[in-house]
Amino acid sequence: MPFVKDVVTHKSISVVGLEKNTGKTETLNYVLKRLRTSQKQIAITSIGLDGERIDSVTQTQKPEIVVSKGVIFVTSEKHFFEKRLTAEILDVSNHRTAMGRLVIAKALSEGKVILSGPSDTVGVRKLISNLSKWDVDTTIVDGALSRLSLASPAVTDAMILATGAALSANIPQLVRKTLFVKQLIELEPVDAELSEQLQALKSGIWAIDKENRLHDLDIQSVFMIDKSERDIFEFGTRLYVAGAVSDKLINCLRTHKRPVELIIHDFSKVFASQLNFDAFLQGGNTMKSLFKNKLIAVTINPLAPNGLMLNTETLQKALEEELNIPVYDVMELQKNDSSLKFRE
Repeated sequence: MPFVKDVVTHKSISVVGLEKNTGKTETLNYVLKRLRTSQKQIAITSIGLDGERIDSVTQTQKPEIVVSKGVIFVTSEKHFFEKRLTAEILDVSNHRTAMGRLVIAKALSEGKVILSGPSDTVGVRKLISNLSKWDVDTTIVDGALSRLSLASPAVTDAMILATGAALSANIPQLVRKTLFVKQLIELEPVDAELSEQLQALKSGIWAIDKENRLHDLDIQSVFMIDKSERDIFEFGTRLYVAGAVSDKLINCLRTHKRPVELIIHDFSKVFASQLNFDAFLQGGNTMKSLFKNKLIAVTINPLAPNGLMLNTETLQKALEEELNIPVYDVMELQKNDSSLKFRE
């Protein structure tokens, strides 16, 4: 499949589900199986915990993660000893998780593993960087539920998004929700020089004048913006928000008479509703990001947790028309390719 070929052109890629049971783990397994014959060195880890046989929330059966021979995987000490494959330990990190230190190992046979990696984006970034000492070409990071921050372009270079009936059993609504996330992912980036300046700012709201000079507005949080007596537009209509972007901030900026250019760190910082986001843009305002991100593909799971099954072809067509990006049902793909079966 074209999108699997795209995976190995990136140093790092995340697989993220928009909701539990949207087929994230199946997507991950599909990608790993298709990469069996790749000449690239693949590594895999997770943000938090994934790969367990029983879902810790719903207590239902869930797909396990299948690792092929030669793949480097990173997991906690506890889960390393629960692996069902033969592996060589490459390193034991000083980075500790709730499940013990992180173990970096190379699979010597095909088998199943539980992944429990760093629990924060900083830890994931550092891990991806450290894996270069084992000549890793591409690191695949398995995302946790509703942790889109993992897919931040400040963490991984590209992403695959899993969506489906668990997000909404109504196809038009499912398409709208998925399109909203895609719009955020593909926000236009600012120029490299300005991005570098703004990346150094860790908090607060800043104004940017016509000469790209930065001005601290002394507002530490967007939640305090209505308490500030300062004119936040005294230096122009370009603003940078280092933290979260809320409905409160969006609604405040929409009241300004002139179009506002709101610059954010990356799409994972947006917690505003789709309704307010759309209204902000329709008012002539713009939103930009410090980073450029790439969405490689979208995968779908037409089966909802309650047993309702959406029509795959209808869903796939509706998403492709709106998203203008390849959409795949990986379960159907695997059914039609016997070479992808796991060799127990």
